[in-house]
Amino acid sequence: MNKKSPYDVIKARYLTEKVEMLQGLHKKESNPSLKRCNTPKYVFIVDKRANKMEIAAAVEEIYAESNIHVISVNTINTKSKPKKVKGRVSRGPTCKKAIVTLQPGDEIPEKNKGV
Repeated sequence: MNKKSPYDVIKARYLTEKVEMLQGLHKKESNPSLKRCNTPKYVFIVDKRANKMEIAAAVEEIYAESNIHVISVNTINTKSKPKKVKGRVSRGPTCKKAIVTLQPGDEIPEKNKGV
């Protein structure tokens, strides 16, 4: 069986305002429930056929110089929204997202934000 390249599994880093809030939860200490969130989380766009073990191995291989360890991976299959152009209804592309949870204290450096 051919081994996939980690860059075939991980397509891109997913950055939105909501994702940046999720990434920063482990640094917050404003209330007791946020103090318990001590594991950093990062979101990636991944290949639709990739499973959780492949995603975890690819993230650890891509960021090997940072010596990070993946605790868990949660995946989300997103559906496309219908778009209406000149009376025709069409759909855009769908994608698969992966929320990767790292060990407490591990962090992906800023210079490697883009995959």
